[in-house]
Amino acid sequence: MKAVLLATLLTLFPEPTLSAATFILSMSTNSPSKMTAKATDNNNSLVPLDISNKCKLVLASQSPRRVEILNMIGLMNQFRAQPSPFDEDEIRDELKKQVNPPEYTRIMAERKAQALPLAGGCQEEMESSLPVIVIGSDTIVDLDGTILEKPRSEEEAVGMLRKLSGRKHQVHTGVALYSSINQFQDPVSSFTETAQVEFAQLSEADIAAYVASGEPMDKAGSYGIQGIGGQFVKGISGDFFAVMGFPMHRFSWELARILNE
Repeated sequence: MKAVLLATLLTLFPEPTLSAATFILSMSTNSPSKMTAKATDNNNSLVPLDISNKCKLVLASQSPRRVEILNMIGLMNQFRAQPSPFDEDEIRDELKKQVNPPEYTRIMAERKAQALPLAGGCQEEMESSLPVIVIGSDTIVDLDGTILEKPRSEEEAVGMLRKLSGRKHQVHTGVALYSSINQFQDPVSSFTETAQVEFAQLSEADIAAYVASGEPMDKAGSYGIQGIGGQFVKGISGDFFAVMGFPMHRFSWELARILNE
């Protein structure tokens, strides 16, 4: 099997620098048509490397991948990560019947973000005079309209990988930002970023070895593009980081807009 290890892309920028963010902005296929990203431009398209005097930022997630991407943007030590108390199981099955996959992941991101401050999870940040911004995110794999989330067993992971083998699918990542400016009542930004991924043909041995590694068990669609699972990916159209779990470019653009309003 000849497969492309896209995870090596991350090694190009081992530290969170402005040049890394600029590179990612230039490679995104979903950026506004008139946007250019240069370190010297004053177009508010990049998040400032120091936001300590602009807002208090909270990530409503325990995902190490989302923490890593926020650090890469240049926000290391400028946000706090805390799991959302939102119980996805309460609405998951019913919501799947009511909306399409892109809407599903956006709504889940909204619920995750809003639940944290409403449950008192941002008291530390609320003591500041600065606005508090809470980030929620959700990622799913969409195979011909069927939502594939995290596998509940190794058998389910094997089944998902068999379905993805040799085919194209979409990855949707929803992101929502809530602010203390409006008492966290409505999102100040809410969107879904979509990328298309093509898988190589996988053998049963490939699938068995990958599942045995344990990597698929906490990932939507049972694979991680930034890890061992990147070997299965023949091609991608869209934002690599949306597949990884958090669309760096679109989030940066939205947060920069909010901070400059």
